[in-house]
Amino acid sequence: MQRTDVLIRPTLPMPDALGEQDRHLFREGTHCRLHEQLGCHLNDRGARFAVWAPNARAVSVIGDFNDWDADVHPATVRADGTGIWQATIPGVAHGARYKYVIDGADGRRVEKADPFARHCELPPGNASVVWSAPAYAWGDGDWMAQRAVRNGLDAPMSVYEVHLGSWRRRADGSMLDYREAGVALADYVTRLGFTHVELLPLMEHPFHGSWGYQVTGFFAPSARYGVPEDLKFLVDTLHQAGIGVILDWVPSHFPTDSHGLARFDGTGLYEHDDPRQGFHPEWNSSIFNYGRHEVRAFLLSSAVFWLEEFHADGLRVDGVASMLYLDYSRRAGEWIPNRHGGRENLEAIEFLRLLNQTAYREQPAIQMIAEESTAWPMVSRPTWVGGLGFGLKWNMGWMHDTLDYFGHDPIHRRWHHGQLTFSLIYAFNENFMLPLSHDEVVHGKGSLLGRMPGDDWRQFANLRLLLGYQWMHPGKKLLFMGGEFGQRREWNHDGELEWRSLEHPLHAGTQRWVEDLNRLYRAEPSLFQIDFEAAGFEWIDCNDAEASVLSHLRRSRDAATLLVVMNFTPIPRENYLVGVPFGGHWREVLNSDATLYGGSGVGNHGGADTVPVSAHGRHRSLNLRLPPLGVLVLRHEPDGTA
Repeated sequence: MQRTDVLIRPTLPMPDALGEQDRHLFREGTHCRLHEQLGCHLNDRGARFAVWAPNARAVSVIGDFNDWDADVHPATVRADGTGIWQATIPGVAHGARYKYVIDGADGRRVEKADPFARHCELPPGNASVVWSAPAYAWGDGDWMAQRAVRNGLDAPMSVYEVHLGSWRRRADGSMLDYREAGVALADYVTRLGFTHVELLPLMEHPFHGSWGYQVTGFFAPSARYGVPEDLKFLVDTLHQAGIGVILDWVPSHFPTDSHGLARFDGTGLYEHDDPRQGFHPEWNSSIFNYGRHEVRAFLLSSAVFWLEEFHADGLRVDGVASMLYLDYSRRAGEWIPNRHGGRENLEAIEFLRLLNQTAYREQPAIQMIAEESTAWPMVSRPTWVGGLGFGLKWNMGWMHDTLDYFGHDPIHRRWHHGQLTFSLIYAFNENFMLPLSHDEVVHGKGSLLGRMPGDDWRQFANLRLLLGYQWMHPGKKLLFMGGEFGQRREWNHDGELEWRSLEHPLHAGTQRWVEDLNRLYRAEPSLFQIDFEAAGFEWIDCNDAEASVLSHLRRSRDAATLLVVMNFTPIPRENYLVGVPFGGHWREVLNSDATLYGGSGVGNHGGADTVPVSAHGRHRSLNLRLPPLGVLVLRHEPDGTA
């Protein structure tokens, strides 16, 4: 019932927020710029508010400008059936906090943050913030002009994955802001030679311990680190340093916090009403209703917003497997089959295809990357041949097999040799990225270094071998922060990395190893140019399980060749013959056992010449000394010089 003891301030006539074409695309579920119409926008008449709540009985706007009184500024629903409520309120200024009060279809009155807010109150506050800052002056024109090449599938992609709040901290333990982090990251990542940074979700989220994966602000950078222009500065700074920026993006679920999207108008609006479809039991969160056209348009707009507004070079789409399967993390009877009786989420499949078509149409120079953990076919194949349309897919099978293998004591590894070679059976079925991500160093799993068997020396040698194996394997690379110097403890989001460990030679040596891996990787087209074709890789010997040795070739389009030989035991292998395709000199360009990295210095004095001895079905071979728990990389030099 309306109060009679307050002065109702009439809202101004509302300029049409949605034209005829906008309304058509909104209803069709293909609108990808709803953020330009919905949410709060300042104009010369005040602030224009527009929110989708089709089942609401009433909507009003509250904020700093009306003492948070729900009776002062009621909104009116459009007469066109879109379900959009709107109001224009004079006197609202940039920086004002606000919410919507929604009288829902379920009879409850709730306060909701704006789904399209550009900025939010610093958590634990949850109000939206009117944001209309001057246009940011970007300085990354050179990067943007060449990023189609830098982000191409035939380009090197070595990704440093970062949780911004726990990478580095100030001396007092507080978190860096976007600007401080941007400058420090650009310097560090450039020095270590990574090509890209991937940032765990920076979209606003209530609970810091979710690492950003429980999003409430799908158009708002987290206020923990500053304002939207500060995040633009971070991206701009990295771009000017020649570093690409990938943002984690979460369209798979959203939290049930009362101020968020859950039961937004008293119904399952953004999610399914039925918990068998609309609730995620593993993550205790809501699942988007991908069959609802307006929800698709909301998510499409969010994706395009981050790509355009913040110059992101790609989105890593979280939880794709949970979207594809109706029975994901559910027992029998806890899910509803599709119309054919199957477990595939047909509406999510259609949405993912539309998402990728839209993203690449609007921003062709980016990459869409799927975190997809099953054997779903053609994730990174074009939609017009039946694929999902992603550019890249995380190779979770490679990650699980590899870490399981490295967890075995070397004396037992010969019985698990196939875990290293199996990935090459399917390596070219998708455009794979090889991830050693944040998920592998949490929840009691320990750090990468801590998962390696043996004493201190063997753990570091194993870690260098693991990283060498990753960098020499077909596929783009991703490494979570701390792995590059062998952090000992498991990752903790409430503190910074163990930077003081770099005072120890073995940690510093591991960091130098990663730096040199990146240097070689970026310089050698054979390691990235035809990553996703069988022509770029050739086994020399994948069957020496008894010695736990692997050897293979990597090739570029112009036939430049690298030889990789890896010894997965702590026993040096003397006089180890490796058949090679070309005679002459092979120069040792990397050796993980070099003393520079903390190794024992076993190697081949800079290289080796072929000898006329047959091996591995070839007429000439190299007689090599294989370092313990080591990887050798040799380059063929046709002129025979060292």
